[in-house]
Amino acid sequence: MEFIYEYGLFLAQAITLVAAILILVASLVSIGHRQRADQHEGHIEIRDLNEKYRHINETVCDVVEDADVLKMRRKAEKKEEKAKAKATKKSLKKGEDTTVKDRRKRLYVMNFDGDMRASATDNLREEISAILPQISAGDEVLVNLESPGGLVHSYGLASSQLQRIKAAGVPLTVAVDKVAASGGYMMACVADRIVAAPFAVLGSIGVLAQLPNFHRLLQKNDIDFELLTAGEYKRTLTMFGENTDKGREKFLEELEETHTLFKSFVSANRPSLDIAKVATGEVWYGQNALQEGLVDELQTSDALIQARLKDWDVFDVRFVHKKNWQEKLGLAAEGALERSFLKIWQRAQGGKNY
Repeated sequence: MEFIYEYGLFLAQAITLVAAILILVASLVSIGHRQRADQHEGHIEIRDLNEKYRHINETVCDVVEDADVLKMRRKAEKKEEKAKAKATKKSLKKGEDTTVKDRRKRLYVMNFDGDMRASATDNLREEISAILPQISAGDEVLVNLESPGGLVHSYGLASSQLQRIKAAGVPLTVAVDKVAASGGYMMACVADRIVAAPFAVLGSIGVLAQLPNFHRLLQKNDIDFELLTAGEYKRTLTMFGENTDKGREKFLEELEETHTLFKSFVSANRPSLDIAKVATGEVWYGQNALQEGLVDELQTSDALIQARLKDWDVFDVRFVHKKNWQEKLGLAAEGALERSFLKIWQRAQGGKNY
């Protein structure tokens, strides 16, 4: 009987697993059809980082500080807050405009996590569009940037989005905690100030292109490949046809032209750089990048934000894509799938957890 019970339980888990896989596949297919239509749907989320760190600080103080001292300090803080509220109320009664006059400077924080296609550019566009109308004199923008680079046109657009901030006359700082290379550095160089962690990777001001060629493999297996073009350089190199020296020369010429544009862009944004020295495709760690002029200061994004919390209002700005029911269902199915695999694996291991 115990064997039948165990077998029945295993069979139920297996059925659940298969059902979860089917649901996941169906949802992914549906998402694929609707992804383009839904990619711009979403909303802006603003998080008050002052409040976040204030709550963290209070949690720590509740544990480490003397209860009487903590009580007195909080009483004094409440008294100070009441006095400020009273002064603001008095100014409003007199008809004074306190919206800009009395408010503290603001730091708007955005995050860019770059991939090959700079997919985060859509989010960045929405975030910049949301904050620019709200910015007043003295406010600044911080972009936490992480990217190893990618497609030229994609990162060119991402850089142009950051230039919107500069064009509005708003001071822009880019913080690099891990890596801003190639297209990532193309974005970073737009900033008025670049700060980087000591071991962050920066630079790689160069252009790369690579592709395999299967012509000899196809020829060996008596497979013909035909590529028809109109225009002498419509296709210079191909994966399946026979590449020529003339095609390679033209392709290299195009790479050099792209590299020249890249160098000109960096030079225009950071004119103090010795572009001939740094535009070799090499990368530098933070300390060396500082010596070469690729960054302005060694500092993490966390340290920069912490330093502003006392006198500034700091806000984290994110554009969050709206998840339709298919995506939510897919996430639920993915979770069920993982749990089912884990349970089956644990049973196979005799119930042990690792």
